[in-house]
Amino acid sequence: MSLFESDKSAQRLPVSLITGFLGSGKTTLLNRLLRHDDMTDSAVIINEYGEVSFDHLLVERVDGEVAVLASGCICCTIRSDLEQTLRDLLVKRDRGEIPPFRRILVETTGLADPAPIVQLLLNNPLVSHFLRLDTIVTTVDAVNAPHQLDRQYEAVKQVALADRLLVTKRDLVEDVGALEQRLRQLNPGANIEAVDHGEIDPANLFGAGLIDPEKKRIDVARWLNEHAFTGPHAHAGHSHHDHHAPHDHHDHDASIISFMLAFDEPLDWMAVTHWLAHLRNARGADLLRVKGILNLQGEPAPIVIHGVHHVFHPPVALSGWPDNDRRSRIVFITRGISRADVLGLWQAVRAAA
Repeated sequence: MSLFESDKSAQRLPVSLITGFLGSGKTTLLNRLLRHDDMTDSAVIINEYGEVSFDHLLVERVDGEVAVLASGCICCTIRSDLEQTLRDLLVKRDRGEIPPFRRILVETTGLADPAPIVQLLLNNPLVSHFLRLDTIVTTVDAVNAPHQLDRQYEAVKQVALADRLLVTKRDLVEDVGALEQRLRQLNPGANIEAVDHGEIDPANLFGAGLIDPEKKRIDVARWLNEHAFTGPHAHAGHSHHDHHAPHDHHDHDASIISFMLAFDEPLDWMAVTHWLAHLRNARGADLLRVKGILNLQGEPAPIVIHGVHHVFHPPVALSGWPDNDRRSRIVFITRGISRADVLGLWQAVRAAA
Protein backbone atom coordinates (compact mmCIF):
# COMPACT_ATOMS: atom_id res chain seq x y z
CA MET A 1 0.00 0.00 0.00
CA SER A 2 1.38 3.38 -1.02
CA LEU A 3 2.21 6.00 1.60
CA PHE A 4 1.22 8.72 -0.87
CA GLU A 5 -2.18 10.19 -1.66
CA SER A 6 -3.49 9.22 -5.07
CA ASP A 7 -3.79 11.99 -7.63
CA LYS A 8 -7.21 13.64 -7.67
CA SER A 9 -6.57 16.24 -10.37
CA ALA A 10 -9.57 15.15 -12.40
CA GLN A 11 -11.84 15.99 -9.46
CA ARG A 12 -10.48 19.50 -8.90
CA LEU A 13 -11.22 22.66 -10.85
CA PRO A 14 -8.28 23.99 -12.89
CA VAL A 15 -6.95 27.42 -11.99
CA SER A 16 -4.81 29.31 -14.49
CA LEU A 17 -2.73 32.34 -13.59
CA ILE A 18 -2.36 35.19 -16.09
CA THR A 19 0.53 37.48 -15.28
CA GLY A 20 2.79 39.86 -17.13
CA PHE A 21 4.40 43.24 -16.65
CA LEU A 22 2.54 46.55 -16.81
CA GLY A 23 1.01 47.21 -20.22
CA SER A 24 1.93 43.82 -21.65
CA GLY A 25 -1.59 43.00 -22.84
CA LYS A 26 -3.31 41.02 -20.08
CA THR A 27 -6.52 43.05 -20.46
CA THR A 28 -6.70 42.45 -24.20
CA LEU A 29 -5.91 38.77 -23.79
CA LEU A 30 -8.60 38.18 -21.17
CA ASN A 31 -11.27 40.06 -23.08
CA ARG A 32 -10.51 38.04 -26.22
CA LEU A 33 -10.44 34.76 -24.33
CA LEU A 34 -13.80 35.33 -22.74
CA ARG A 35 -15.42 35.79 -26.14
CA HIS A 36 -14.60 32.19 -27.09
CA ASP A 37 -17.46 29.74 -26.79
CA ASP A 38 -15.18 27.29 -24.98
CA MET A 39 -14.58 29.83 -22.21
CA THR A 40 -18.16 30.69 -21.28
CA ASP A 41 -18.03 28.47 -18.19
CA SER A 42 -15.09 30.38 -16.68
CA ALA A 43 -14.71 32.48 -13.56
CA VAL A 44 -12.25 35.38 -13.66
CA ILE A 45 -10.66 36.93 -10.59
CA ILE A 46 -8.89 40.25 -10.96
CA ASN A 47 -7.05 42.48 -8.53
CA GLU A 48 -9.10 45.40 -7.24
CA TYR A 49 -6.43 47.79 -8.46
CA GLY A 50 -5.55 45.77 -11.51
CA GLU A 51 -5.54 46.88 -15.12
CA VAL A 52 -8.45 44.74 -16.31
CA SER A 53 -11.83 46.29 -16.97
CA PHE A 54 -14.83 44.35 -18.18
CA ASP A 55 -17.40 47.10 -17.68
CA HIS A 56 -18.53 46.97 -21.30
CA LEU A 57 -19.26 43.26 -20.92
CA LEU A 58 -21.25 43.34 -17.67
CA VAL A 59 -24.83 42.12 -17.54
CA GLU A 60 -25.63 41.96 -13.85
CA ARG A 61 -23.98 41.97 -10.47
CA VAL A 62 -24.50 39.51 -7.64
CA ASP A 63 -24.17 40.95 -4.13
CA GLY A 64 -22.21 43.87 -5.58
CA GLU A 65 -19.11 41.69 -5.83
CA VAL A 66 -19.64 39.11 -8.54
CA ALA A 67 -20.52 40.13 -12.09
CA VAL A 68 -22.00 37.94 -14.81
CA LEU A 69 -20.55 38.91 -18.18
CA ALA A 70 -22.37 38.89 -21.48
CA SER A 71 -20.36 35.82 -22.42
CA GLY A 72 -21.73 33.95 -19.42
CA CYS A 73 -18.45 34.13 -17.52
CA ILE A 74 -18.26 35.09 -13.86
CA CYS A 75 -16.04 38.00 -12.85
CA CYS A 76 -15.05 39.27 -9.42
CA THR A 77 -12.27 41.26 -7.76
CA ILE A 78 -9.99 40.36 -4.88
CA ARG A 79 -11.53 42.26 -1.98
CA SER A 80 -9.49 40.89 0.91
CA ASP A 81 -7.25 38.03 -0.11
CA LEU A 82 -7.24 35.48 -2.89
CA GLU A 83 -7.92 32.50 -0.63
CA GLN A 84 -11.15 34.03 0.66
CA THR A 85 -12.19 35.13 -2.81
CA LEU A 86 -11.71 31.61 -4.19
CA ARG A 87 -13.64 30.04 -1.33
CA ASP A 88 -16.48 32.56 -1.66
CA LEU A 89 -16.77 31.81 -5.37
CA LEU A 90 -17.02 28.08 -4.73
CA VAL A 91 -19.66 28.59 -2.02
CA LYS A 92 -21.78 30.83 -4.25
CA ARG A 93 -21.53 28.31 -7.06
CA ASP A 94 -22.53 25.40 -4.83
CA ARG A 95 -25.51 27.38 -3.50
CA GLY A 96 -26.65 28.17 -7.01
CA GLU A 97 -26.23 31.91 -6.43
CA ILE A 98 -24.06 32.24 -9.54
CA PRO A 99 -23.88 30.18 -12.74
CA PRO A 100 -21.66 27.07 -12.59
CA PHE A 101 -18.10 27.31 -13.86
CA ARG A 102 -15.48 24.70 -14.76
CA ARG A 103 -12.29 26.77 -14.59
CA ILE A 104 -10.90 29.84 -12.87
CA LEU A 105 -8.58 32.47 -14.33
CA VAL A 106 -6.63 34.70 -11.93
CA GLU A 107 -5.16 37.94 -13.26
CA THR A 108 -2.36 39.64 -11.35
CA THR A 109 -1.24 43.23 -11.34
CA GLY A 110 1.69 44.06 -13.59
CA LEU A 111 4.15 44.36 -10.71
CA ALA A 112 3.04 41.21 -8.90
CA ASP A 113 5.26 38.30 -8.01
CA PRO A 114 3.23 35.24 -9.12
CA ALA A 115 4.93 32.90 -6.62
CA PRO A 116 2.59 33.49 -3.62
CA ILE A 117 -0.46 32.65 -5.73
CA VAL A 118 1.17 29.47 -7.01
CA GLN A 119 2.08 28.52 -3.45
CA LEU A 120 -1.52 29.05 -2.34
CA LEU A 121 -2.75 26.67 -5.02
CA LEU A 122 -0.07 24.09 -4.30
CA ASN A 123 -0.29 23.75 -0.56
CA ASN A 124 -3.19 25.53 1.12
CA PRO A 125 -5.59 22.73 2.15
CA LEU A 126 -8.59 25.07 2.20
CA VAL A 127 -7.97 25.72 -1.51
CA SER A 128 -5.96 22.84 -2.93
CA HIS A 129 -8.58 20.29 -1.86
CA PHE A 130 -10.96 21.79 -4.45
CA LEU A 131 -8.66 23.45 -6.97
CA ARG A 132 -5.50 22.58 -8.90
CA LEU A 133 -2.90 24.73 -10.63
CA ASP A 134 -3.25 24.32 -14.37
CA THR A 135 -1.21 26.88 -16.29
CA ILE A 136 0.88 29.97 -15.60
CA VAL A 137 0.56 32.33 -18.57
CA THR A 138 2.85 35.36 -18.88
CA THR A 139 2.31 38.10 -21.44
CA VAL A 140 5.51 39.71 -22.76
CA ASP A 141 5.49 43.13 -24.43
CA ALA A 142 7.67 42.87 -27.55
CA VAL A 143 8.29 46.62 -27.51
CA ASN A 144 9.16 47.18 -23.87
CA ALA A 145 10.19 43.75 -22.56
CA PRO A 146 13.94 44.12 -23.26
CA HIS A 147 14.02 47.29 -21.15
CA GLN A 148 11.77 45.79 -18.44
CA LEU A 149 13.77 42.59 -18.19
CA ASP A 150 16.95 44.63 -17.76
CA ARG A 151 15.59 46.71 -14.90
CA GLN A 152 12.72 44.85 -13.21
CA TYR A 153 13.32 41.51 -11.50
CA GLU A 154 9.53 41.05 -11.24
CA ALA A 155 9.36 40.88 -15.03
CA VAL A 156 12.14 38.30 -15.10
CA LYS A 157 10.43 36.18 -12.47
CA GLN A 158 7.09 36.31 -14.29
CA VAL A 159 8.86 34.88 -17.32
CA ALA A 160 10.85 32.29 -15.36
CA LEU A 161 7.77 30.79 -13.66
CA ALA A 162 5.60 30.56 -16.78
CA ASP A 163 4.31 27.50 -18.60
CA ARG A 164 3.22 29.66 -21.55
CA LEU A 165 4.88 32.85 -22.79
CA LEU A 166 2.78 35.06 -25.07
CA VAL A 167 4.65 37.74 -27.00
CA THR A 168 2.31 40.69 -27.57
CA LYS A 169 2.62 43.79 -29.80
CA ARG A 170 4.59 41.70 -32.25
CA ASP A 171 3.38 43.89 -35.11
CA LEU A 172 5.19 46.91 -33.65
CA VAL A 173 8.63 45.29 -33.70
CA GLU A 174 10.52 44.37 -36.84
CA ASP A 175 12.45 41.47 -35.34
CA VAL A 176 11.69 39.64 -32.07
CA GLY A 177 14.34 36.97 -32.58
CA ALA A 178 16.64 38.35 -29.87
CA LEU A 179 13.76 38.66 -27.42
CA GLU A 180 12.57 35.12 -28.05
CA GLN A 181 16.10 33.80 -27.60
CA ARG A 182 16.32 35.66 -24.30
CA LEU A 183 12.98 34.21 -23.17
CA ARG A 184 14.17 30.70 -24.03
CA GLN A 185 17.33 31.27 -22.01
CA LEU A 186 15.30 32.43 -19.01
CA ASN A 187 12.77 29.62 -19.29
CA PRO A 188 13.51 26.85 -21.78
CA GLY A 189 10.60 24.81 -20.47
CA ALA A 190 7.89 27.30 -21.48
CA ASN A 191 6.09 27.35 -24.83
CA ILE A 192 6.51 30.69 -26.61
CA GLU A 193 3.89 32.02 -28.99
CA ALA A 194 3.23 35.40 -30.59
CA VAL A 195 -0.34 36.68 -30.25
CA ASP A 196 -2.05 39.31 -32.37
CA HIS A 197 -4.22 41.63 -30.26
CA GLY A 198 -4.75 38.92 -27.68
CA GLU A 199 -6.25 36.41 -30.10
CA ILE A 200 -5.34 32.83 -29.27
CA ASP A 201 -7.14 29.50 -29.23
CA PRO A 202 -7.78 28.65 -25.54
CA ALA A 203 -7.06 25.01 -26.36
CA ASN A 204 -3.44 26.00 -27.08
CA LEU A 205 -3.15 28.14 -23.96
CA PHE A 206 -4.37 26.09 -21.04
CA GLY A 207 -4.00 22.46 -20.05
CA ALA A 208 -0.37 22.55 -18.92
CA GLY A 209 -1.02 20.24 -15.99
CA LEU A 210 0.37 16.74 -15.73
CA ILE A 211 -3.06 15.14 -16.04
CA ASP A 212 -5.55 15.82 -18.80
CA PRO A 213 -8.84 15.20 -16.93
CA GLU A 214 -10.90 15.13 -20.12
CA LYS A 215 -8.68 12.66 -21.98
CA LYS A 216 -7.85 10.78 -18.75
CA ARG A 217 -4.19 10.50 -19.64
CA ILE A 218 -0.82 11.39 -18.17
CA ASP A 219 1.55 13.51 -20.24
CA VAL A 220 4.87 13.69 -18.42
CA ALA A 221 6.85 14.98 -21.40
CA ARG A 222 4.43 17.89 -21.90
CA TRP A 223 4.34 18.82 -18.22
CA LEU A 224 8.12 18.81 -17.88
CA ASN A 225 8.62 19.97 -21.49
CA GLU A 226 11.51 17.54 -21.63
CA HIS A 227 12.53 18.36 -25.18
CA ALA A 228 13.66 21.80 -24.00
CA PHE A 229 16.28 20.15 -21.79
CA THR A 230 17.27 17.11 -23.84
CA GLY A 231 16.61 17.92 -27.49
CA PRO A 232 18.83 19.53 -30.12
CA HIS A 233 17.60 22.99 -29.18
CA ALA A 234 18.56 22.76 -25.52
CA HIS A 235 20.52 25.89 -24.62
CA ALA A 236 24.00 25.80 -23.18
CA GLY A 237 23.80 26.32 -19.45
CA HIS A 238 20.24 24.98 -19.31
CA SER A 239 20.61 21.44 -20.61
CA HIS A 240 20.82 18.72 -18.00
CA HIS A 241 24.12 17.75 -19.64
CA ASP A 242 25.76 21.06 -18.73
CA HIS A 243 27.09 21.85 -15.27
CA HIS A 244 27.53 25.58 -15.67
CA ALA A 245 25.22 28.55 -15.39
CA PRO A 246 24.54 30.47 -18.62
CA HIS A 247 26.73 33.43 -19.51
CA ASP A 248 24.68 36.49 -20.32
CA HIS A 249 25.25 40.21 -20.21
CA HIS A 250 21.98 40.79 -18.35
CA ASP A 251 22.44 40.53 -14.59
CA HIS A 252 18.87 39.32 -13.99
CA ASP A 253 19.08 36.76 -16.77
CA ALA A 254 22.45 35.39 -15.69
CA SER A 255 21.12 34.56 -12.24
CA ILE A 256 18.22 32.44 -13.58
CA ILE A 257 19.23 28.83 -14.25
CA SER A 258 17.05 26.02 -15.62
CA PHE A 259 18.02 22.38 -15.83
CA MET A 260 16.73 18.84 -15.53
CA LEU A 261 18.16 15.99 -13.49
CA ALA A 262 17.38 12.42 -14.57
CA PHE A 263 18.03 9.26 -12.54
CA ASP A 264 17.97 5.79 -14.04
CA GLU A 265 17.69 3.80 -10.81
CA PRO A 266 14.73 3.99 -8.38
CA LEU A 267 15.30 6.56 -5.64
CA ASP A 268 15.01 6.28 -1.87
CA TRP A 269 12.18 8.55 -0.68
CA MET A 270 13.87 9.44 2.62
CA ALA A 271 16.97 10.57 0.74
CA VAL A 272 14.85 12.64 -1.67
CA THR A 273 12.97 14.17 1.29
CA HIS A 274 16.20 15.22 3.04
CA TRP A 275 17.63 16.57 -0.21
CA LEU A 276 14.64 18.75 -1.06
CA ALA A 277 14.17 19.85 2.55
CA HIS A 278 17.77 21.04 2.69
CA LEU A 279 17.32 22.94 -0.59
CA ARG A 280 14.14 24.60 0.67
CA ASN A 281 15.58 25.52 4.04
CA ALA A 282 18.92 26.78 2.75
CA ARG A 283 17.94 28.36 -0.57
CA GLY A 284 14.14 28.52 -0.65
CA ALA A 285 14.09 32.12 -1.85
CA ASP A 286 16.17 31.10 -4.87
CA LEU A 287 14.31 27.90 -5.64
CA LEU A 288 11.88 29.42 -8.13
CA ARG A 289 10.10 26.28 -9.34
CA VAL A 290 10.61 22.54 -9.06
CA LYS A 291 8.51 19.85 -10.70
CA GLY A 292 9.24 16.25 -11.27
CA ILE A 293 8.13 12.65 -11.56
CA LEU A 294 9.88 10.10 -9.36
CA ASN A 295 10.44 6.38 -9.54
CA LEU A 296 10.77 5.45 -5.87
CA GLN A 297 11.93 2.22 -4.31
CA GLY A 298 8.95 0.12 -3.25
CA GLU A 299 6.38 2.25 -5.14
CA PRO A 300 4.62 0.65 -8.13
CA ALA A 301 3.49 3.97 -9.61
CA PRO A 302 5.26 7.29 -10.19
CA ILE A 303 5.23 9.98 -7.51
CA VAL A 304 4.81 13.62 -8.54
CA ILE A 305 6.43 16.59 -6.79
CA HIS A 306 5.82 20.27 -7.49
CA GLY A 307 7.00 23.32 -5.57
CA VAL A 308 7.72 27.03 -5.66
CA HIS A 309 10.33 28.46 -3.29
CA HIS A 310 9.93 26.69 0.06
CA VAL A 311 6.32 25.57 -0.50
CA PHE A 312 5.67 22.18 -2.11
CA HIS A 313 2.47 20.38 -3.00
CA PRO A 314 2.11 17.16 -0.99
CA PRO A 315 3.55 14.40 -3.20
CA VAL A 316 0.91 12.34 -4.98
CA ALA A 317 0.91 8.93 -6.61
CA LEU A 318 -0.29 8.64 -10.20
CA SER A 319 -2.38 5.69 -11.31
CA GLY A 320 0.50 4.25 -13.33
CA TRP A 321 3.40 4.95 -15.66
CA PRO A 322 2.32 6.45 -19.01
CA ASP A 323 5.04 4.63 -20.98
CA ASN A 324 8.14 2.49 -20.60
CA ASP A 325 10.32 5.37 -19.44
CA ARG A 326 10.79 4.76 -15.71
CA ARG A 327 13.44 7.39 -15.06
CA SER A 328 13.02 9.94 -12.31
CA ARG A 329 13.09 13.39 -13.87
CA ILE A 330 13.12 16.71 -12.01
CA VAL A 331 13.12 20.16 -13.59
CA PHE A 332 14.62 23.02 -11.57
CA ILE A 333 14.30 26.75 -12.21
CA THR A 334 16.58 28.56 -9.79
CA ARG A 335 18.21 31.88 -9.06
CA GLY A 336 21.92 31.37 -8.62
CA ILE A 337 21.74 27.68 -7.69
CA SER A 338 23.66 25.69 -10.27
CA ARG A 339 23.02 22.16 -11.44
CA ALA A 340 26.36 21.21 -9.87
CA ASP A 341 25.20 22.62 -6.52
CA VAL A 342 21.95 20.63 -6.57
CA LEU A 343 23.57 17.42 -7.77
CA GLY A 344 26.41 17.77 -5.28
CA LEU A 345 23.92 18.09 -2.44
CA TRP A 346 22.10 14.98 -3.66
CA GLN A 347 25.36 13.02 -3.67
CA ALA A 348 26.17 14.27 -0.16
CA VAL A 349 22.77 13.20 1.13
CA ARG A 350 23.17 9.76 -0.39
CA ALA A 351 26.65 9.37 1.06
CA ALA A 352 25.37 10.28 4.53
CA ALA A 353 22.45 7.83 4.39
